[in-house]
Amino acid sequence: MFNLPRAYWLLFFGTLINRIGGFVVPFLTLYLTNQRGISISQAGLVVSLFGAGSFLAQLIGGELTDRFGRKPVLSASFLITPIFIILLGFVQNIWLIAACTFLVGIFTDLHRPAVSAAIADIVPAEDRPRAYGYIYWAINLGAALAPLLAGLLAAYSYLYLFLGDGLTTLLFGLIILFGFRETRPAATAHHTAHTSSAERIQQLGRAPILLWFSFITLFFGIIYMQGNVTLPLDMQSHGLGPEKYGLAIAVNGILIVLLTIPISNMAVKWPRFETISIAVIFSAIGFGFTAFANTFVLFAISVVIWTIGEIIATSVAPSIIADLAPVELRGLYQGIFGSAWGLSFFIGPILGSWVYQTFGAATLWSGCFLLGLVLSASYFALGKFSRTQKKLEAK
Repeated sequence: MFNLPRAYWLLFFGTLINRIGGFVVPFLTLYLTNQRGISISQAGLVVSLFGAGSFLAQLIGGELTDRFGRKPVLSASFLITPIFIILLGFVQNIWLIAACTFLVGIFTDLHRPAVSAAIADIVPAEDRPRAYGYIYWAINLGAALAPLLAGLLAAYSYLYLFLGDGLTTLLFGLIILFGFRETRPAATAHHTAHTSSAERIQQLGRAPILLWFSFITLFFGIIYMQGNVTLPLDMQSHGLGPEKYGLAIAVNGILIVLLTIPISNMAVKWPRFETISIAVIFSAIGFGFTAFANTFVLFAISVVIWTIGEIIATSVAPSIIADLAPVELRGLYQGIFGSAWGLSFFIGPILGSWVYQTFGAATLWSGCFLLGLVLSASYFALGKFSRTQKKLEAK
């Protein structure tokens, strides 16, 4: 487990610190509806602006990561984000709330392509599922603690959520600024300096597997987003408040802490496209089961099921992208993949809250189940296409 480079462990522990303070996004819907008096549909729209910012951030961050290096992008993300997170906790006008949410989305996720590209720079291909899995383990070790802390803090004042989130993000920025060395290969810097952004984007047209994989992932992300947006609303409709939602999401984090490392170690040997196909089936069943939940225990069981799918998928998906990416396009490839998640953060809250408010919870969760089955089959088919393409290229 520990035979990974020092730079990797700085990213690992910085991620852990940052995620322990990741209070704002999971509770943003409740904050907007309970504290600011915003309707469910309006809150969904505001939260979706975080996704819009994330979508742009992944595309911009991927290109900046290749063009200027990993460290400058990481530093900008973690040092600027706290400003807008804390502002978001103070502003009251809905337009200012919307603007701050959008900017938080941009700067929060600007770092993601840089982290993924840095791991690809310093970790051999055969160890990448393990390395990406450990990072996700760190994220969710923090996520196991963050909702518990956030639920307690929100009981006193929601403002504490914004202050705590901002300070832990700043601490990660200081770790990067003073402890992390640039990992971008010199040859990549030379190549990128002599290639325009337009030429680099044109190369994506010759990467159909990347584009299709990202497109499928967009819909996977829309399903996953319901755990942050409509799940707390559905639980609240059954008399389960923020503290119970915090406990339910803590189950997600605890299970990931227990299972991610062994699953990541095993995933090194698993066929990657087939593995993510199975992962989506777990997610489909888990979110579909939520339609039958009316007690905390049943909601927690649904979280357990879709968490298993989440663990498997997040160990394998970034490794697929890293394997596909040429060295000089690592940041851009991870940015394209990450932008699919960012776009799902924009579409997911709008679509999920609209379906929930218009057609009810049963329709929402049944739709997640059916969509998940379609996505699982799509990942499986893409894997067959990928193997066929490799055979043709080898001839």
